[in-house]
This record gives sequence, C-alpha cells and structure tokens, in this order.
Amino acid sequence: MLSFLTDGRIELSNNRAERSIKAFVIGRKNWLFCNTPGGAKSSAAIYSLIQTAIENGLNPQAYLEYVFKQIQQQDDIFVEKLLPWSEEIPISCKIPIKKS
Repeated sequence: MLSFLTDGRIELSNNRAERSIKAFVIGRKNWLFCNTPGGAKSSAAIYSLIQTAIENGLNPQAYLEYVFKQIQQQDDIFVEKLLPWSEEIPISCKIPIKKS
C-alpha cells in the first residue's frame, strides 16, 4: 500500500531532503579531516543538527551558540529542551520571516 495516498502529511518525493544535503555532497572532497570513523560520525551528527535547525526555521549559528551556552551553564539540562523543534528555543535563534 502506498502510504502517501492515505496520509496527506507525507511528501510525494524526497527532493526536500536531497536539497538539504546537496551542499555536503558537493563539498565532500573538502572534508578529508573525516579520515576516521569517529570523525565521520561527529561530522554527520553536527551536519544533521545544523540541517534540522534550518528546517525548523532557526539560524544555525545563533542556535548552536544558545545550545552551547545552555550546556555550560546548567548541570541538569534536559536535551529535549535544546532540540531544534523545542518550544523553549528563544526567538533570537529564529530566522526572521521576510514579508513580501
């Protein structure tokens, strides 16, 4: 059964996902520092976090600065509060919406 026929929230193609990783695919030769499995795993994690922040309407630099400050300041922080889709992410981390 084709799931997208029964659930209107499912996109018909993966073009959006492919566009979001295009920059990484094009630049993969530039990332020779990922010559170990640990380096590749770390790079994949940070790239995923950045792209998820962008998809959730956040400025990646402002978002990461906020996350790092929160981690430094609090000992018992809940990771769920720092995820890009969290309602607790401040407005200063969001990309301003352009009015046309």
